[in-house]
Amino acid sequence: MNLAEAIIAHNVKKHPVKSAIGFKKKEEPWKELSWKKFSEIIFKTANALKTAGIQENDKIAIYSDNSAEWMIFDLASMVIGAVSVPVYSTNNAGQAEYIIQDSGAKIILVGNQAQYDACLELLQKDDNELQAIIVSKKAVWIKKEFSSYYLEDFISKASPKAEICKKEENDVATLIYTSGTTGTPKGVMLTHGNFKKALDAHFEFFKFKNFEEELSLAFLPLSHVFERSWTLLCLYGGARVYFLEDPKNIAKALEEVKPTMMCSVPRFFQKIYAAVLDKAEKSSPLKKKIFNWALATGWEASEFRRNEKPLPLGLKIRQAVADMLVFNTIKDKMGGRLWFLPCGGASLSPEVTQFFESVGIHITVGYGLTETTATLTLFPLTHFGHGTSGKPLPGVEIRFGENDEIQARGNGIMKGYYKRPEETRNAFTEDGWFKTGDAGKWDDHGNLIITDRIKDLMKTSNGKYVAPQQIENLLTNNNFIQQIILIAEGRQFVSALIVPDFEFLKDFIRDHNIPFTSWKEIVKNETVISFYKEKTKQLQHDLAEFEKVKKFTLMPAEFEINSGEVTPTLKVKRNVVLDKYRDIIEDMYS
Repeated sequence: MNLAEAIIAHNVKKHPVKSAIGFKKKEEPWKELSWKKFSEIIFKTANALKTAGIQENDKIAIYSDNSAEWMIFDLASMVIGAVSVPVYSTNNAGQAEYIIQDSGAKIILVGNQAQYDACLELLQKDDNELQAIIVSKKAVWIKKEFSSYYLEDFISKASPKAEICKKEENDVATLIYTSGTTGTPKGVMLTHGNFKKALDAHFEFFKFKNFEEELSLAFLPLSHVFERSWTLLCLYGGARVYFLEDPKNIAKALEEVKPTMMCSVPRFFQKIYAAVLDKAEKSSPLKKKIFNWALATGWEASEFRRNEKPLPLGLKIRQAVADMLVFNTIKDKMGGRLWFLPCGGASLSPEVTQFFESVGIHITVGYGLTETTATLTLFPLTHFGHGTSGKPLPGVEIRFGENDEIQARGNGIMKGYYKRPEETRNAFTEDGWFKTGDAGKWDDHGNLIITDRIKDLMKTSNGKYVAPQQIENLLTNNNFIQQIILIAEGRQFVSALIVPDFEFLKDFIRDHNIPFTSWKEIVKNETVISFYKEKTKQLQHDLAEFEKVKKFTLMPAEFEINSGEVTPTLKVKRNVVLDKYRDIIEDMYS
């Protein structure tokens, strides 16, 4: 049942010379490793870890950006029966120290100088179990006298052959610390069985054809359960995975790698959607007319595909023309070959999924948590419902508890929180169902609809309930709002803190001849504020009156990870932001 055996042994035996992974170092071209070479490096790393004294069930941390070494270290840990502990590369020294100490990690892989320096300081303390630091890049300066080794040197003398440790399905494979929008991060214990059964369920659900020919680009953090699970699924099925170290280079990487699959978060799709619509809106009347015709044609064709009906000849011809005139340009910007895009982490408006379906790119919206090995429900390839979170995976059961809370049981449900028995008990009902903390319901076709986080539901002083995520999602489906936080709890009306998209704002102030002084001054400019008032009014047209944002404050800078306002998965920490900007909020109600 060892997940590493399920991934490595099968693929090495079936196609040893086929490419398994791809990677790129700075300005060098992309390189690939065959399954045989990939497995040899994994086994060398596993043997080196054993030589260093790592035993079965010991904890091994990974504190690095995405890289081939990240995945090699992860799988090598599984090979020897150890437990890998991902740390977000964006975590500061204090956050990393908490995870390393709480997990009791004995060895850690780091990727850059700041990560190494933070771990070196920790290594010299007596109140933790850290014994050695492994560094993936030789560009990092290390102090070898303090148990620090470059990965290349660490594995140089190790054997490329290894016996994979036998594991039962309930044995822990990894500890993933929740990013924690509230409270202290907890180590979620996911087992080999959780992963193996979840991966099998996905293949049963989708019934992919020629999956071994697919190519995925991993650009979300591997330290998050979503990208980690998706990447493991791709490798498990024999597809190639390319690792992008810096997500800021995603646009260039898409054109270079030309992936066919890639998981992402809603904001990625929202930005593309908004940019395309904005460009069409600013084009000539003829081009705008062609764009709208193509979009209508694409939508009509996508509905035939969604319902598994053959396209009429006339529609096929119109679709080909729409592709040639409009859609191929959009798809080429994304590499030209993408067709399957899992999306998770937050809700995604039906307008966005409908747009991409019209273009010919299928977004598979899903719902799940770290505690559920990512996926509980997701869009199938056909007969999905826009605006929903899809249908349950095979082996997943869902019911609704008090306050319509979504409760689940099945293959991917965690073993529990590491060293936190009371919090583990509180996470489950008395009869063993996991409590997600999200509210939801079924639609008429058996699709799950997420209504909101139960703890995030707001009640105004007039007794009206407001679901902030839906409204925040509506207001960020454009190219002028980057982030937004709604305020309504106990208030007489809804207000908001809005972070503008500063790239858009640069163009706006130039076009309106507004001299730039500082962003602090620009967000107070009456022309800018009037524009945002009009735009938010338009976007909220279909909302109930009590749901509409009546007042807002434009913020001069983004909410950031380093300031503690945003989690490593880019979710805004509502409580932190509300507390930090309490005075600004009170001014809107004074």
